Amino acid sequence: MFYHKEIFDVDDGPFIANNGPSAMGSYPHLNKVGELLFISGMGPRSPINNEIPGGPIKDENGIPLEYDIKAQTHSVINNIKEILEECGLGLENIVDIMVFLVDMERDFADYNKIYAEYFSEILPARTTIGIDSLPSPIAIELKVIAKLN
Repeated sequence: MFYHKEIFDVDDGPFIANNGPSAMGSYPHLNKVGELLFISGMGPRSPINNEIPGGPIKDENGIPLEYDIKAQTHSVINNIKEILEECGLGLENIVDIMVFLVDMERDFADYNKIYAEYFSEILPARTTIGIDSLPSPIAIELKVIAKLN
């Protein structure tokens, strides 16, 4: 399998994917430590136009809006997939996922169905946590650990 030279031919450290979503702060898409890749918390924002597929969960005044957790779940998983593919890897390299949902009661069942479409055969370890908010008006964020082999 082809590995991205910048990630695998250097010492441990940060990596920013060319086609990944933009960061909301001063952090890389991932950090390599030995044979493990620690992918920063990723949301569903489009890497192309920074829009939120399925819509934001609230407007600029904090007023709740209707949104589609299924679209956001597909998008966040595809963002992770894009970063891994740029490194010559895929979702099958994921060993652990931490999922943050801002509305566990409303969104868990639909998110879980979409999640299963991608991971029911891979079966990485998973933790799903209900939280009050995220730094932008998104409903879901994933924090991932992947392995090189």
